[in-house]
Amino acid sequence: MSIVSEDGGGAARRVRLWIEFVGLFAVIPAGIAVGVSPDMMFPLLFGFSALGLVLLHLTPGFAWRSLTEGARTIDWRLVAGFGAVTAVAGLTVVKLTAPEAAFALLRINPWLMLMIALLYPLLSALPQELVFRPLFFRRYGELLPGGNWPPLVLNAALFSLAHLMYWNWIVAAMTFCGGLVFAWAYERRGNFAEAIVLHSLSGVILFALGLGVYFYSGNVVRPF
Repeated sequence: MSIVSEDGGGAARRVRLWIEFVGLFAVIPAGIAVGVSPDMMFPLLFGFSALGLVLLHLTPGFAWRSLTEGARTIDWRLVAGFGAVTAVAGLTVVKLTAPEAAFALLRINPWLMLMIALLYPLLSALPQELVFRPLFFRRYGELLPGGNWPPLVLNAALFSLAHLMYWNWIVAAMTFCGGLVFAWAYERRGNFAEAIVLHSLSGVILFALGLGVYFYSGNVVRPF
């Protein structure tokens, strides 16, 4: 009787995890992208992040202190190389798609650019990383496909889906590529701090180059 009960309990737990997983990483982002007015996107995203943090806190076996374990082993050469690649790729994209926006914040409003550089890591990169890396891999790890790369690719794809609200293929491509690197830093290198640094650096670089024009809710144009 106990074995049957445990099996039933395990099946029920997996069903609950699947419902959470699909709801958090597919239904909510798609719903925000399709049915929410641009001015309500960010309040809902903050709510989404708060829900994710609560679930992370409730995840069996997770300890917040584990997130600081790699802080002293960040590979700064990797960070510098990634920053250089991001800068070259971002500058190419902005020159080809929106040359008028190149370095716009640095030219027109450097104080706003400074505020973004200071606040982006804390208000954007950190909550996104908490939800899409520790929560994703620790709480829902047993649901993910096997192998070294399939879980990372799925993570990057869903990270890109979370940015569907901008309805822009450039945003989709950049967030997929970035998400793949951030997931690799966290899950394969075991370094959450490094993932945050990489995410923060790439975001600040892209805004400085002028690609923030694609991440502005006021510019969202839905294809329907």
